[in-house]
Amino acid sequence: MNAQQFLAEFGHIANAPGGVARLRQMIYQLAVTGSLTQRGSMQEDVSTLLDAIRAERERLVSKNKYKRMLKLEAEPIQPPHGFVLPSTWKWSRLLDIGEINPRNEAADDQLAAFVPMSGIPLLHKGSVVAQQRRWGEIKKGYTHFANDDVVLAKITPCFENGKAAVITSLPADSGIGAGTTELQVFRPIHAGILPGYVYLFLRSPLFTVQGEKSMTGTAGQKRIPTDYFATRAVPLPPTEEQHRIVAKVDELMTFCDRLEKQQQYRRDLQNTLRQSVLLAIANAQSPYELQESWRRLDINFEYLFSEPKDVEAVIAELKNLAVRGLLTNISTTRPDLIRIKLDCDELRRQYIDAGITRRQKLVDIAKNEAAYPEHWGIVPFDEVAIVIGGVTKGRNLRDRKTISCQYLAVANVQRGYFKLGDLKSIEISADELPKYVVKEGDLLITEGGDWDKVGRTSIWSGDIANCVHQNHVFKARIPSSLLKNEWAELVFNSGVGRDYFARASKQTTNLASINMTQLRSFPLPIPPLDEQERILSALYTLTAKCVEWLSQLKRKQDLSVLLANSTVAAFTGIAIDQEKDLAVKVPQTELIAPLRLGTTPDTNAQAPLAALLARDNGEMSALALWQRFGGEIDAFYAQLKVEVAYGWIDDPSYVLDENAPESPKKYPNGAQVAKMKIKEGV
Repeated sequence: MNAQQFLAEFGHIANAPGGVARLRQMIYQLAVTGSLTQRGSMQEDVSTLLDAIRAERERLVSKNKYKRMLKLEAEPIQPPHGFVLPSTWKWSRLLDIGEINPRNEAADDQLAAFVPMSGIPLLHKGSVVAQQRRWGEIKKGYTHFANDDVVLAKITPCFENGKAAVITSLPADSGIGAGTTELQVFRPIHAGILPGYVYLFLRSPLFTVQGEKSMTGTAGQKRIPTDYFATRAVPLPPTEEQHRIVAKVDELMTFCDRLEKQQQYRRDLQNTLRQSVLLAIANAQSPYELQESWRRLDINFEYLFSEPKDVEAVIAELKNLAVRGLLTNISTTRPDLIRIKLDCDELRRQYIDAGITRRQKLVDIAKNEAAYPEHWGIVPFDEVAIVIGGVTKGRNLRDRKTISCQYLAVANVQRGYFKLGDLKSIEISADELPKYVVKEGDLLITEGGDWDKVGRTSIWSGDIANCVHQNHVFKARIPSSLLKNEWAELVFNSGVGRDYFARASKQTTNLASINMTQLRSFPLPIPPLDEQERILSALYTLTAKCVEWLSQLKRKQDLSVLLANSTVAAFTGIAIDQEKDLAVKVPQTELIAPLRLGTTPDTNAQAPLAALLARDNGEMSALALWQRFGGEIDAFYAQLKVEVAYGWIDDPSYVLDENAPESPKKYPNGAQVAKMKIKEGV
């Protein structure tokens, strides 16, 4: 592909999902393969530079000032296939042109810089964030570096996210530092090797694509091996050309920054325009107004939508309109509330007689915050449905005949559907099956979870025989044929239901829960049966249109990504994985324990986590604290152990998940400082 073809395809690359990130990758790649700048004078040749580097290395070795890697040095350079360098360039390796993971020598009282992983930048040539420490405090157990070194994060996901830096202007006169152990370090030994050029090489697909394939270790803890870092073939230009390349890349990266800002500005304008149309839909006072607003949305689809989540916002608003009765013409009749309640009373009496449920105190209807058509009825959910709690784990069933049943937990119940790929089993007493079994048409409603996930509701379709539900999932059975299960599901999953559960729930740090009384008290709007059916039918039709839009967007995005990747591959010679998500990755562990401030540390104590907790009312989830901390998981846990040991942070309690015991209990010692679970299939 020539430059003219590239310019013709530039817009397709830049506007594809993650397009600017791909442009950055391409710039790095073109820079280090000699395709970004013009050649200099014929006198420029890297051979002279390599000879000078070899001489300098021999001098340093003779004075015991250079750490050799004899085994790796003896291996031949292995240039990647398909790349032809300019005649004045040579293939080399980092271990041949500098020192790998060097050590610093300094007095213990010398001021030096300390850099955790959070201080290593993601952005192109971003600044390192360092703290001043005495060298004696940090010289052991950390990675050493100095000004003009090049550092690379070696652990996943920091490596894939592009954490790397040229070390400059460390905040200490010594010019040395230490920091996270998850770094590979390169130190040039000759002024003819520019740290800025080595940085470009480490950010280029020429290094990173094969680097990801070469990582070793277990999932979530994979690392770039030192052997790969030291021996990956480096395309080395003469010093003068290194200067030109670094300057050109800086110029182009500034252009990419401007391009991203322009795209964000355009995105903000699009969001504003779409929100105005959605507001018109939300404020529609009649089916005619809704039809006109919907027509504007349809006509201007390509200008209003660019991401799947844009369409998902429309679907959510449609549900809100449906629950308010604005999708169809209103009915001329009223719902038969007496019949609906009598049907429920009859089934409740049967269940009480059979011992499936017990007689409960009547509940008052909760305050209704929504506006509905005047002819609709509003009743507490308890008067039209029988709500039953689920089975509790860990019970003593000795001397009772038991059976094993699969059960639905909170994670299995989503909004409008189930995730059934990881169902677990539980022992229950055989005579309890009628109480806990879920039947076709039952509503399953989540008791707790993240504050925005409480009250998730889905209708069971009877896919699994003798399936039961856990005690953190409520079951509701509506016996009357005049009230559709689909209507109740819609109400609970709409903004009306979500707002109610958010207000009613008991909320702790990042978690919330509702009790059975709050669910039974829910003010359920009930239209006449024929109106329920028309509303659900209209919602289905409009949602189908949204799904069509969603499909169009996804096809467009897939084609854009395919074209962008193909263009980048044709121009650089390296195919970047099309499935790769260019967004910043997250660790493959989920931190789920709450952390609380213990005794207040002295002002001179190194207690960054306790300081963060103190600024947040003394309590935070482990996940939130890790995100505020900004370091990699290992560093977070290491620091957490220290602060728990000193009592600055309380030893955290178990958070009850599906496998936890039914009652809280403390960790046995401070070494196990935060419960975490591995995310499957990530």
